[in-house]
Amino acid sequence: MRLLVTILVLNCLPCRILAAQEPDFYLKDGDTVVFYGDSITNQRIYTDFIEAYVLSRFPGMSVRFIASGFSGDRVSGGHGGDIDHRLRHDVFAYHPNVVTVMLGMNDGEYQPYDQKIFAKYAAGYRYLVRKLKVTLPGVRLTLLEPSPYDDVTRPAEFPLGYNSVLVRFGEFVRGLAISENAADADLNSPVVALLRAANQTAGQTAQHLIPDRVHPSAGVHIVMAEAVLKAWHAPSLVTSVEIDAAAGMVTQAANTAVGGVLRDNGVSWTQADQALPMPLDVPEEMIGLALRCSDVNDALNQETLKVRGLAAGKYHLRIDDKEIGAFEARQLETGINLAAMATPMSRQAQLVLDLTHRHNNLHFARWRMVEDALKDYKLTTIPAVLRDLDALEDEVIAQQKAAAAPRPHRYRVEP
Repeated sequence: MRLLVTILVLNCLPCRILAAQEPDFYLKDGDTVVFYGDSITNQRIYTDFIEAYVLSRFPGMSVRFIASGFSGDRVSGGHGGDIDHRLRHDVFAYHPNVVTVMLGMNDGEYQPYDQKIFAKYAAGYRYLVRKLKVTLPGVRLTLLEPSPYDDVTRPAEFPLGYNSVLVRFGEFVRGLAISENAADADLNSPVVALLRAANQTAGQTAQHLIPDRVHPSAGVHIVMAEAVLKAWHAPSLVTSVEIDAAAGMVTQAANTAVGGVLRDNGVSWTQADQALPMPLDVPEEMIGLALRCSDVNDALNQETLKVRGLAAGKYHLRIDDKEIGAFEARQLETGINLAAMATPMSRQAQLVLDLTHRHNNLHFARWRMVEDALKDYKLTTIPAVLRDLDALEDEVIAQQKAAAAPRPHRYRVEP
């Protein structure tokens, strides 16, 4: 009977704290992820957005990320060496248990579909996957269908266009992922949908989404990151809070602890969140265009706040005494998404993204500008320099992880 009474009392509390439960999320604590691919991966943009999302949404989880893209790569390798060298030096050396593969843009030869070219791509891709699975037993693979060649905002250069070739390559990748029990992410059709929507609403500006028709802008990379994160069952929830201002109580809270509710001429409370919103670099023009023409915020970035019981009128929302915006009572009752606004939480998340860029740029400098560029010169100081660069990157990563830890904030809504 005592247990029953306790359960009833807990269920009647005005504030129920719900922890985000996402056991299906693909990445696990302790994972090492290598992003393998060509120049589009070498841009280190969709990879950075994925990494920053994971750190911001799961700040208690430790995952190591390495970007190993090399411009011009194909399934056979490229400027960085043949496929066996590339895998040995740029994948296996990091002992990953998660690998993503994005290849195909260069393999199609930028010409109409050719069966011999496709057969070479298919055979090379199968070899690459087999080598990964044999050398890294138990590795979890995510195969990325090639991102598009822009035949949307500009006329195709030949009948059907080059992207039709990449779509056929992507269909092969999807089938291979099924047969190899790998995850699959379609990086083509969501970007084509973005290009079409932007082309209708933004005219020639849409051409800047993929300026050279091959290498995407940051806006497109966000949509590509979304495709990968969806394939990994990434949660949309950041936090969700509902306040009854008339009663001065919390009626719902998910992935956060809410307390210290006070009523006067408005209502105020404190939140201790368990996650940060996904950092999106919103001021960048192509990112803003991409967010307007896609579902990224709906799919990955829901930080909802509802305040009920307010008299009709307009209200200020302040967080840590900083003005966030003015909203009608009916807007607050319906709910607003804080992740799409400039808040202390989003600014903190931007710091996580900034440090993500910096540590991956350091890794690139160490790998490509020192180790690879000087490998033929037998310089005696190279090993020490590489150790120092590794130590410097580790220090940046430590700051990155510290920056991802959520902090409590004081909210206030008043006329």
